[in-house]
Amino acid sequence: MSTAGKVIKCKAAVLWDLKKPFSIEEVEVAPPKAYEVRIKMVVAGICRSDDHTVKGEFLATLPVILGHEGAGIVESIGEGVTAVKPGDKVIPLGLPQCGECIVCKHPEANNCVKMGLNNPQWTMQDGTTRFTCKGKPIYHFIHTSTFSEYTVVDEISVVKIDAAAPLEKVCLVGCALSTGYGSAVKVAKVTPGSTCAVFGLGGVGLSVIIGCKAAGAARIIAVDINKDKFAKAKKLGATECINPQDFQKPIHEVLKEMTGGGVDFSFEVIGRIDTVLQALSCCHEAFGVSVMVGVPPSSENLSVNPMLLLTGRTWKGALFGGFRSKDAVPKLVTDIMANKIPVDLLITHVLPFEKINEGFDLLRLGKSIRTVLKF
Repeated sequence: MSTAGKVIKCKAAVLWDLKKPFSIEEVEVAPPKAYEVRIKMVVAGICRSDDHTVKGEFLATLPVILGHEGAGIVESIGEGVTAVKPGDKVIPLGLPQCGECIVCKHPEANNCVKMGLNNPQWTMQDGTTRFTCKGKPIYHFIHTSTFSEYTVVDEISVVKIDAAAPLEKVCLVGCALSTGYGSAVKVAKVTPGSTCAVFGLGGVGLSVIIGCKAAGAARIIAVDINKDKFAKAKKLGATECINPQDFQKPIHEVLKEMTGGGVDFSFEVIGRIDTVLQALSCCHEAFGVSVMVGVPPSSENLSVNPMLLLTGRTWKGALFGGFRSKDAVPKLVTDIMANKIPVDLLITHVLPFEKINEGFDLLRLGKSIRTVLKF
């Protein structure tokens, strides 16, 4: 029996309170309205940004269904939808692409004005939610809410991918792979023979390493306090791995000494104020480029000596690796299917959806790179 046009009851991981475990609940998912798409989720990845929200470091409206990295199959569409149809394999997009705003029309920008991440919306565009639990509205997260067996997204927040794509692998294109890989190849524009430093070896940081290697970097220095991640970093292309705790002096000074004045490109993929400054300081003062990839807590500010920039450094930031989501995601999926991007090496754990709290424990303990939840 078709579910189109009907409310669907399904399981979802609801965050009722900050700093508390997810609660697996039965939720009602309303049918999509005009220009909306309802997706049956197949897999969802656990990202550090979700954990930042659980901890209250990113603001969210509670109760909420988190998750912004995943893949699924279109169950039904609302009136006017033309981008996808029922049965299509799709990836929800935390960074939409409307194609009409001033940002989407700019040749180098991607933070869509309509629903950009600098102004997050915890509802659909009409100000209402499509989730209900125990008679209460449940809010959306970054236009996706992938921690639910079914979710509803705007048409500008979903893209069709190859019907043969293995969803358990390509789901990482929804965040980790695109964000890290693009930061190297599109935002920094890493050059052949260059030297790079990557701070943070989670799923996004390792994706930066994949991008640096693909761009032809000769030296890729991985920086993390968790030595258990060094083997994986080297397998993906890191030439050296260092732990800041092994040195008496600040790590940016260590890196400058190692590289004869500073690296060509540096990437901060942790989301800490102190490491953002270290990454900026370690790149060469005359020509170094530093890219901020991790998202620091919204409540903190950074004080920077202008001389760090006056001498010639470039300091950049970007969301989703600088990629336009609808344009880039299908191409990245094709590259993964052609074995050009070893995304499967980022997946360390696969768990049933009901074990989502166990997946977050693995992340917090530093025992996982990417955990994929299967519905």
